[in-house]
Amino acid sequence: MSSWSQNEAEITALLIAPHRELAQQFLATLPQTRAFQILADLKSYPPHQTLDIRARQLKPNVILLDLVTDLAAAVELIKWVAALNPPVHVVGLHTHNDSTAILQSLRAGASEFLYAPFELSQQREAIARLRRMIVPETPAPSEEGHAVAFTSPKPGSGASTIATQTAFALERLTGKRVLLADGDLTGGTIGFYLKLSHNYSLVDALQHAEHLDPALWSSLTVNYGGVDILPAPAAPYADPIDPARIRMLVDQARHLYDWVVVDLPTVFSRTSLMAVSECERAFLISTSELPSLHLTRKAINMLDQLGFPKDRFYVLVNRVSRRDRMGLEHIEALFGCKVHARLPNDYFSLHRVVTLGQPLGGEGELGKAIESVATQLAGSVTEKKKGGGARDLKPALQQA
Repeated sequence: MSSWSQNEAEITALLIAPHRELAQQFLATLPQTRAFQILADLKSYPPHQTLDIRARQLKPNVILLDLVTDLAAAVELIKWVAALNPPVHVVGLHTHNDSTAILQSLRAGASEFLYAPFELSQQREAIARLRRMIVPETPAPSEEGHAVAFTSPKPGSGASTIATQTAFALERLTGKRVLLADGDLTGGTIGFYLKLSHNYSLVDALQHAEHLDPALWSSLTVNYGGVDILPAPAAPYADPIDPARIRMLVDQARHLYDWVVVDLPTVFSRTSLMAVSECERAFLISTSELPSLHLTRKAINMLDQLGFPKDRFYVLVNRVSRRDRMGLEHIEALFGCKVHARLPNDYFSLHRVVTLGQPLGGEGELGKAIESVATQLAGSVTEKKKGGGARDLKPALQQA
């Protein structure tokens, strides 16, 4: 009698239910329907920004929403979710067949309405309608590239340098197509450091995200050292960015490139959080200075509260000196998570490549450390693609 649900893929769902008794009643029916996979269970109505990040990170097919606790707040959430792109369907949950709640939720944009005791026959009809509305995604992992973000809690921590040199290292190591995009729209420096002269920027790509094709990409980017560069605009761009355009841009880039490396402003900015949500991995760059360590701990706590899994972001400590008093175990205790790599303070090598506007190469101490990060990154996504778990990065600079 339930073979239909066993043969169909589960509908991925985000549950928002301050009314915990209602939530438990609904969750108790899941083993029988086998229709919903709950990706996250939120026990309060979230702010719009938090829900936006969760939706883009988890990519649920539907949001199961408690209409009992606060109908007005729930209706406002439904209106906001209805405007998301790509669309997410809302299923209202209630303790009984409340005509007022049904009418208001459906008018706001909800797709379905379920009520306790959540009879199986009622659910099956709603689930069948949901399946007809949900357009199944057909991802082709072997044909899509990998998107990686670099950001930092504190400006000046070296995230742009590490992103740039990692992109060049990935191109050298893999021989694949690599895109380096400067996402710091108000203060990006990649174009300046590489001495690029180009008429187009990441802003142009965002503004034409729905029309990007290989020919347009070729005109928007500039190739340097085998890596396609999408620089930041010459003049600071402070207008708000539509998250849907960030998603479109990353998706388009992953179909054209094997590696998409995105350099971002500080992790506390909304643009960075949106972009990180669209990437498979994010590198959080700190230094061993106390203000940077303090802000990194705050950033890690924020990412955890927003629901980012810890295996999605890697912490790198930059400009490490062998004379630093704080050892690796103390830094990890401060952060409450693993430090995946430490990069040496190789000022002279870095000064030379910045002065010449050239890739770092794998000869010096810093170059070897970044090449090690790129090697481990390439290996980790290969392992994940084969069905294994992502491997942790090894420290690039062993503690003295």
